Amino acid sequence: MYFDVVIAGGSIAGLICAREIARNKNSVLVIEEDYEIGTPEHCGGLVSTTGLEELGVIPFRKTFDHLIETAEIFAPNGKSFSINSKKQKVAEISRRELDKQLAFQAQKNGAVIKVRTSFQEITKDGIRTNDGEVKCKIFVDARGVSSLIQKDRTGILSSAQYEIFADWIKKGEVKVFFDQKKYPEFFAWIIPSGEGKGKIGIAGRGINASETMEKFLSTKNNYSIIRKIFAPIWIKGPIEKFVEGKAVIVGDAAGQAKPTTAGGIYSSGMGGLLAGQAISNFLKSDNPKDLEEYQKKWIEKFGKEFEKQLLVRKLLERLDNSTINKLFESVTPEITKEISEKEDFDFHTSSIVKLLGMRGSIRTAQTLISGELKKLLS
Repeated sequence: MYFDVVIAGGSIAGLICAREIARNKNSVLVIEEDYEIGTPEHCGGLVSTTGLEELGVIPFRKTFDHLIETAEIFAPNGKSFSINSKKQKVAEISRRELDKQLAFQAQKNGAVIKVRTSFQEITKDGIRTNDGEVKCKIFVDARGVSSLIQKDRTGILSSAQYEIFADWIKKGEVKVFFDQKKYPEFFAWIIPSGEGKGKIGIAGRGINASETMEKFLSTKNNYSIIRKIFAPIWIKGPIEKFVEGKAVIVGDAAGQAKPTTAGGIYSSGMGGLLAGQAISNFLKSDNPKDLEEYQKKWIEKFGKEFEKQLLVRKLLERLDNSTINKLFESVTPEITKEISEKEDFDFHTSSIVKLLGMRGSIRTAQTLISGELKKLLS
């Protein structure tokens, strides 16, 4: 069996990559180790509608339920502020349905998709799967965070996300909870998928995700859990090389999720799109420089933003609960209004900088930060 390209991983990055390769009349096989495309759904499911359009996706009705209207952010002491997110046009989407929609796009363009087929190793002429060998010219690793775990565990955090029915989940209202003791280096979240239903998540370094989630839910009343997902998340930014010989790495496997939130629908999807285009050009030219264009273009688009997000992450990791509480006290209506007016959900570092008071309004943060602050403000 021969294909020009074999892609391991049937999620957003791998499927968009397959779509682009097949669109250019190349043969491509997508192998997915699970029983179903779109399962398990680790993602919170937030992405801007402009980001989806740039990825070439107009969501089906089953994929897209509603836009997020507000985000309420809580300090460890329970105080909070809200941001109006209407201008950012952030959609809550079903990743199960989005992945299936992308699989449909890829198949319509000529890609072949096989589930319950797992990648085992690269061979001289292609790859070996649990279903035998497949010859190919290019192998694409789109297997997600599992590809990174053996490379660098310091970039991995434990997480849990439950799907829940509860009357305290309100359509259009996201909630985020910071607490360095409960969720070290990360946070907890509530993302609605409709009125009375949504995704409840927690993540942190060194935590027991199941126990931490149960403690979070112990503060809530009247809910039913309909699904539990436990999965590692990556918060250390892009890996050094996206292309290694004839192997191309995309999506979470390439560290293309945001270091601040671990969200990656847009940035990972763009990784798949740019890789698919570069691979298509390479298959025509047989010039390795065409493959290298993939990483170059991704870095041009996301490199500076991800560098700043990594600096923000480094700063936040150094804040204790007392300092976070003080920072929240300094957030003025003017700051939240200014952030609400910002339209770009996918490039959000400037909003975080405003919330941290780094433009001169907070001495508390400034005393904690040395060279990182100067880099962020430059």
